[in-house]
Amino acid sequence: MFRTMLKSKIHRATVTGADLNYIGSLTLDPVLMEQADLLPGEQVHIVDVNNGSRLETYVIEGERGSGVVCINGAAARLVAPGDIVIIIAYASVTDDEARALKPRVVFVDGENKAVSVGDDPSV
Repeated sequence: MFRTMLKSKIHRATVTGADLNYIGSLTLDPVLMEQADLLPGEQVHIVDVNNGSRLETYVIEGERGSGVVCINGAAARLVAPGDIVIIIAYASVTDDEARALKPRVVFVDGENKAVSVGDDPSV
């Protein structure tokens, strides 16, 4: 049996852009990707705190150190620049792996710079 578990979370990031005409995806600062253990092409769920929208897409790298969090493609109709979002990635793991899994939880400031990185998803 496999369980779907929280693997990565970027908590309360500020959306810096929305590009309706881009092919799709979520452009993220590679520094944030590394801190959250996200790879290019990895599936993520985005929860918009401002309007309650939930969507899924995949991650692509933006400019390093820029703090970019840009929603691309059709999702740009659901999320606007300035919105606060939670970016979540899950992993399918065995029961034993699930019991040992420590998710990567990144809290960011208003400029999308990490203020803390931990493994407690309840905070």
